[in-house]
Amino acid sequence: MTSIVQQIAKELEVKLPQVEAAINLLDEGATVPFIARYRKEKTQGLTDTHLRQLEQRLQYLRELEDRRVVILKNIEQQSLLTDALKQQILSADSKTRLEDLYLPFKPKRRTKGQIAIEAGIKPLADKLLVDLSLHPEKEAQGYINPSLGFSEVSEVLAGASAILIEQLAEQAELILAIRNYLQKYAFLTSKVVKTKQKEATKYKDYFEHSEKFNSVPSHRALAMFRGKNEGFLRLALTASPQREIPLKDDGERLIREHLNLILNSQPAASFLREMITQAWKQKLLPTLETEFFGQLKEIAEKSAIGVFANNLKDLLMAAPAGDKVTLALDPGLRTGCKLAVVDATGKLLHTSTIFPHEPQNNWDKSVRTLVNLVRQHKVELIAIGNGTASRETDKLAGEAIKSLDGLAVKKIIVSEAGASVYSASELAANEFPDVDVSLRGAISIGRRLQDPMAELVKIEPKSIGVGQYQHDVSQSALSRTLEGVVEDCVNAVGVDLNSASVALLSKIAGLNKTIATNIVTYRNEHGKFKDRKTLLKVARLGPKAFEQAAGFLRITDGTNPIERSGVHPETYPLVEDICQQLNASIDDIIGNETMVATVNSNSFSGGEFGELTINDVLAELAKPGRDPRGDFKTASFKAGVETIADLKEGMILEGVISNVANFGAFVDVGVHQDGLVHISALTNKFVSDPRDVVKAGDIVKVKVTEVDVTRKRISLTMRLDEQVQAKPKSQHQPRQEHNKSKPAGKLKAKSKPKAVANAAMGNAFADAFAKLKK
Repeated sequence: MTSIVQQIAKELEVKLPQVEAAINLLDEGATVPFIARYRKEKTQGLTDTHLRQLEQRLQYLRELEDRRVVILKNIEQQSLLTDALKQQILSADSKTRLEDLYLPFKPKRRTKGQIAIEAGIKPLADKLLVDLSLHPEKEAQGYINPSLGFSEVSEVLAGASAILIEQLAEQAELILAIRNYLQKYAFLTSKVVKTKQKEATKYKDYFEHSEKFNSVPSHRALAMFRGKNEGFLRLALTASPQREIPLKDDGERLIREHLNLILNSQPAASFLREMITQAWKQKLLPTLETEFFGQLKEIAEKSAIGVFANNLKDLLMAAPAGDKVTLALDPGLRTGCKLAVVDATGKLLHTSTIFPHEPQNNWDKSVRTLVNLVRQHKVELIAIGNGTASRETDKLAGEAIKSLDGLAVKKIIVSEAGASVYSASELAANEFPDVDVSLRGAISIGRRLQDPMAELVKIEPKSIGVGQYQHDVSQSALSRTLEGVVEDCVNAVGVDLNSASVALLSKIAGLNKTIATNIVTYRNEHGKFKDRKTLLKVARLGPKAFEQAAGFLRITDGTNPIERSGVHPETYPLVEDICQQLNASIDDIIGNETMVATVNSNSFSGGEFGELTINDVLAELAKPGRDPRGDFKTASFKAGVETIADLKEGMILEGVISNVANFGAFVDVGVHQDGLVHISALTNKFVSDPRDVVKAGDIVKVKVTEVDVTRKRISLTMRLDEQVQAKPKSQHQPRQEHNKSKPAGKLKAKSKPKAVANAAMGNAFADAFAKLKK
């Protein structure tokens, strides 16, 4: 355990006691949100991000330790465990290194080498490797054994070669040397399968592509792996295109060095050269190539999952429009526009369908319907899904608003990603059993405008549509990460105990779907919760679950005002001491920043509660239940720009960041096709991570630099002070200006051709990404 604690502390750059405390809490069943919020004293302020990384790394290292124990036991049972080998196994710091060491002792199927060993040919193999003066053909004569399948000299030598090849493939130090060499020098090469070139046009950027293996970006790696899996591309490890020496020659050199062989014209030299060639070609390179591709895919998946997680977090933490009566429209053409009206709490008031567009064209009637519903229900917001016919429906809503004689009604286009998934879900059927599936999507659109998080938790995170190659990554790892993001976001905001849905409650620390259902059932049977301690009467909600969940559950109109805040019940005695110090009631203090600011926090230190806890309690008293989400803002799409054909180079538009990838950001400008701002066009300064500049949900101004209607590709820039020109080199002038302040040596590394190539690669990936989103 000590070594694991030390390793995690070093990797996370935190102190040993912090890691020890966090591991103890996790082992006791505490959740990450609870530890991050209410156990700061023990972990000395580890954040939920630290804790998620710690939790993941802890699992890996414990699995590594478990595997180490099994391997040591297996080798010991074979009576082959030496002190040196034991030390190597104990010091192995990865699963890969551990398996390398175990390879010679691992049970195997019967191989050519094993058959040759059973036929007594191993002494020949050993002799030829040690004494190069021996003549292989002459020596092999004495090992001919027709009864065991070795009737000729050539068969005996083939058996000896197989023995040596298999031995080399199990040499951990040789494998390590080749691995280190490949990591340093290998290139990843992609070539099109000639017979499928016409079908593989979406991968044309990878038809003849080569780049240093250890610097392949995740999005390019995943694109190439998808092309390989679909049978369009062939991937291989090769030497640098600039080097004249093939990878094979370097590989064989490393084998000779490992064997301490200098091969010239000795009698056995030819046999050993051929054996080394076959060892490289048949065993070592294929094995390491598979390993490298697996590692690259794992790294690329981790990066892609990270992109998805960041975008999901931004989406979940988007500012809510608030408690406003909302009319939601799920646009459509032939099947009509589905609409729903929900009250300020999200309760459904009305559903219907209108047909303003082709082929029915009931425009005027539809306008009157909207006007009447707005007046009847005192609607404050109109939410319009961003799918098919959204801009036409937006125009319809605008006309209805003009007919309302100045009533303060706003129309907002809302992402409808995942709404159809929710509509057909069991959860939606339970919520609205008597509402047609086609109308449930409109309800979801309206509610997600009121409170994005409360509605989006009802949809499987993978269906929300903010991922990068989400179908090509490990689905279990993706689900685990996204569930963690949802849990962290929900607990960071907190939920109203008396209005939260089962879906929302189930994401609270310490709760699950069963307990959440029991809470709602209890609420329906007994009325609203008046205090948190009543939760202990809910079936299956015991003291441990209460401890984990209570602080994240808010009661806005209960018997204790403190329970509308994030103050945990275990710190209520501290609140009482604060009230006593101020000689005031909790009603006087809560929400009174001026009064809270006069508290002498030092007078409480050294007691039961530490400084971090005291400060958190005071912050909650000053601003009870403060929502960490930002202010609600909306983008205004340009009138008359409704399809990609309406876009012109040089147009300046307002849009919403719909997605952030490693190579740039996608922007919804209201034309049913997201445009791409490449990372090089986000700002005049060099950017290594697009999230340093933008995040999903941000409202930005962009300039159109290129429109390809046929390929549905829109190129945008956020560098609005630039002239839009067709020449590639002018695009990157700001990068040159930025580099003027850098040393000359660094300027050369960021040449214009490379920048243009990267921009082209990003645009190419945008096509694939757009298809994947669909």
